[in-house]
Amino acid sequence: MWVFLASECLFFGAFVAAYLIYMTSYGDSPEINPGTIYDIPFTSVSTFVLLMSSLGIVLALTGAQRGDERMMRTWLLATALMGAIFLSGQIYEFTVFIEEGMTLSTSPFTTSFYVLTGFHGVHVTVGVLMLLILWSRSLMGKLNHRRSEIVENVGLYWHFVDIVWIVIFTLIYLVPVE
Repeated sequence: MWVFLASECLFFGAFVAAYLIYMTSYGDSPEINPGTIYDIPFTSVSTFVLLMSSLGIVLALTGAQRGDERMMRTWLLATALMGAIFLSGQIYEFTVFIEEGMTLSTSPFTTSFYVLTGFHGVHVTVGVLMLLILWSRSLMGKLNHRRSEIVENVGLYWHFVDIVWIVIFTLIYLVPVE
């Protein structure tokens, strides 16, 4: 899992670098100004939900390690739900951006923005699916305290996705673009 996460760091590092290179390249669309389009309070709430999901996966792992299947199931499902809420927020935000004229092909900036945040969204989606698979396997009796390392590995992936979002959120929404 650690080798996989290291490779993912390189993957996201490349996309972050591309975003940093193109963050002021608005092309023929200077009216697409991130400062006027972003809804930072909305995205902050969405970010908070995603970060709280890290607590959910910690509690799911605690339940798995203690042999408390009810606790594990509850928190696996809660974590998946928080991830789905985050994804819903991202989809809503993308819809607003597209209505404002900020499409994938508008400029190098918008392309790098959508690629970076879109691939993060794909990773969150994969994480939600993994959580739901663990939850369903636990319902079938195929996941118990002796197999808690599976929950731990999914938890490592989930924490990684959260940390990547902290970097993305900070760079895109909080660092002012000159």
